[in-house]
Amino acid sequence: MAIDFTITSNVLPNGRTAFSAQRINSGEAKFIIGYRTHYEGNLGLFNTTVTNGQVYKPEDHAARHGFWAYFIHPTAMAESQGSFKCLNTYDRAKFTFGFMQYAAHVPNGDFVSFFKKLLQLPVAREYFPKLALQNGRIFYKSNNGTFSQLESDHSTQALMDYLNPTLNDIETQERICAARFVHWTINDPQQTEIQVETAITLYKENMKALDSRFDLHHAPAYVCAMICDIRHQGRSKNDRIAAALNTNGNYQKAFSNLCTIGETNYKPRINTVKNTLAKLTDQGLFSMKYDAGSGEFIPA
Repeated sequence: MAIDFTITSNVLPNGRTAFSAQRINSGEAKFIIGYRTHYEGNLGLFNTTVTNGQVYKPEDHAARHGFWAYFIHPTAMAESQGSFKCLNTYDRAKFTFGFMQYAAHVPNGDFVSFFKKLLQLPVAREYFPKLALQNGRIFYKSNNGTFSQLESDHSTQALMDYLNPTLNDIETQERICAARFVHWTINDPQQTEIQVETAITLYKENMKALDSRFDLHHAPAYVCAMICDIRHQGRSKNDRIAAALNTNGNYQKAFSNLCTIGETNYKPRINTVKNTLAKLTDQGLFSMKYDAGSGEFIPA
């Protein structure tokens, strides 16, 4: 049986409109989906609420994922303050979700990978009864039983439109899809674990590609983490990163150079990454270097 919601909105004292949902016939409490926002002429939802129990803590995942659980933490803090239910539906991605802000506009990207894993869970048919995986692709099943493909190697436009029909309004479908993702996050630990697995798989693959481009064998983890954050956000291309790393092996200088990339527009984000790295270093959790042969981090 599909999980259905009653969705309501109310204007807060600060003038912001909040959208809330409540599962029908469940006795469950209402929960916030997100808040109405304008962005560059678009209209959508955002939710950056940090809630106890719904926040990424690397120590909770270190037993399974080792140092990688700490390695992704700086970017998680920069993206969402670690909130597993962070949401935005107002920019060109049309639907972005999770503690690492997986964005739906990239073919074969992090959101697509994350969502495909979710759709393999038994409970998925309760949240998204009209979606199915076929031959590794996401399909929509219409009322007459026909299937239409929503994403491919070249485009996710149909998937984006399914999750958020337009950027001109906050449509019913947009609210429902947002409610499904937030409720699933709140109520199913498997969902948040898949968020974490997706992030770590992505960062392992990214590190291999970055090493191929920049020769990061035995580079300190803090340098690698800053490079990964730059590429995850997309605030610079590889040539600028290569120039920052051109220090004859002086990694402290390289790190300082990397921290200047994008600082005009993204200084608060860069500071969040730097501060998180400093805390992890002070706790003795970041004294690692990258080993290109194994694709893993080893003690420095």
